[in-house]
Amino acid sequence: MATIKNTVPNIDSAAAIPPSFESALSELEGIVAAMEAGQMPLQDALDAYKRGVALLRQCQETLTAAEQQIRILDANGLRDFDAPKEVSPGNPETGGEQES
Repeated sequence: MATIKNTVPNIDSAAAIPPSFESALSELEGIVAAMEAGQMPLQDALDAYKRGVALLRQCQETLTAAEQQIRILDANGLRDFDAPKEVSPGNPETGGEQES
């Protein structure tokens, strides 16, 4: 029976977490693809799972931090640029009609 070479990148659970969200996500996608192939020995699959959990946690923490930053920025007065302007009577710049 032929064995399939382990294609999981960097599955050592003690391995350093990638520096960016994008690289962590990319590594996680590689782990998922390798595990879905179903050809890994059990110990490799367990190691890959542990690594995947660590990467998933990092991605979730990064997204949570980004969401928090957006909430803070939003609370400081960001608004929708497509929002309709308020109409003020008698002011042609705001769409109101001038009185004659």
